[in-house]
Amino acid sequence: MKHTTILLIAFILVYSIQGCSSKKEITAEQKEKLAILKKEIKDNLTTNLLPYWSSKMIDTINGGFYGRVDAKEQVYPDADKGGILNARILWTFSSAFRVLGDSSNLHIATRAKDYILKYFIDKEYGGGYMTVKANGEPGDMRKGTLTESYFIYAFAEYYRATADKEVLDEAIKIFDLLEKYALDREYNGYFEVYTREWQRSHDRLLNEKSDKEEKTMISHLHLVEAYAGLYRVWPDERMEARLQNVLEVFNDKIVDKKTFHTIYFLDRQWNATTQIDSYGHDIEASWLMVEAARLLKDPELIEEVESLSIKVADAAAEGLQPDGSLLTEKNRETGHIVTIRSWWEQAETIVGYLNAFEITGDESYLDKAVNGWNYTKKYFVDYRNGGWFSLVDEKGVATGRDKANYWTCPYHNGRMCMEVIEMIKE
Repeated sequence: MKHTTILLIAFILVYSIQGCSSKKEITAEQKEKLAILKKEIKDNLTTNLLPYWSSKMIDTINGGFYGRVDAKEQVYPDADKGGILNARILWTFSSAFRVLGDSSNLHIATRAKDYILKYFIDKEYGGGYMTVKANGEPGDMRKGTLTESYFIYAFAEYYRATADKEVLDEAIKIFDLLEKYALDREYNGYFEVYTREWQRSHDRLLNEKSDKEEKTMISHLHLVEAYAGLYRVWPDERMEARLQNVLEVFNDKIVDKKTFHTIYFLDRQWNATTQIDSYGHDIEASWLMVEAARLLKDPELIEEVESLSIKVADAAAEGLQPDGSLLTEKNRETGHIVTIRSWWEQAETIVGYLNAFEITGDESYLDKAVNGWNYTKKYFVDYRNGGWFSLVDEKGVATGRDKANYWTCPYHNGRMCMEVIEMIKE
């Protein structure tokens, strides 16, 4: 009788754990939604997005890629070339080769890798320049935590796709430089801007309003993704510790535990200096946090971060509109809402809510992802010239902003496409 009772208790315990799981069986209707979403997004990636960037941006005179293409498809061959743009091109085409297996994507990725190593990497002081001139000469030689993060992220992805040891070594060097110079050893976290020689500067690169704003959500968010990318291919103990640290900093200091929005700007001691809610960064953070936690393989951390992720995704949903689009931001102090729609925010909406659906099984999140894609394919995809428009107004009309420049790239939308392909299995 005692043995039977023990077995019964064990059965009830297992049944209760399984029954309390937040994940649900995917229905036939949900499978159909996922299949359509995956097919349409993969088609856009392979027939529109990647071909646009591989044909329009190649600089056949100076090498590498052009620095700017405007909304009328006018190429500016004399424009400076941004480090962030080039790193994002490298990441996108490296990932595309890994996910899709098309050697043409490897060709573009290798072109980007070779150009960055030759022209952007500072051979004397290390790290990468913010810009180079059209002919490859150094332009803005400052070192920014955000820019360096993208170089790490891109090199790690190229190594993941090709096992090229040279780029892994370069990524590790930049990681070491950030840990040596950018880390705030008193209050934790990372500062923003440095001279070429890695002397700290208080230049305002991300719309900071005063010198009090010493740390930004943006740089820390992209450090999370960069360190996660490097840890995936270089699981060194020190790398593991630094990834865990920056993830904990982001979760504990940058996610506002009252509103569950991310805090845009902060002072050195982590006090908020702004009342801006950035909906796109919120939803992007919601899934990047989970990705990093899963790489660390700590069950308690994963559970904690997944729970936090859903709260951040729900906060971001304050910016969702009935048409499926996501607004840019709101200033809670003034009540002003930026109603413009940006290409990258729509892309992150799709990934973020697909991630929330994967965690919870709640179909409302799947619908948010599908609605986001339906809006995006209607208003952002340029079916005439290829690529995506960068900004549209409330009515879905393209605003005439550049299709490629220092910030505008194939990374957010390209990454969204590849995340969807990998998340939705056959």
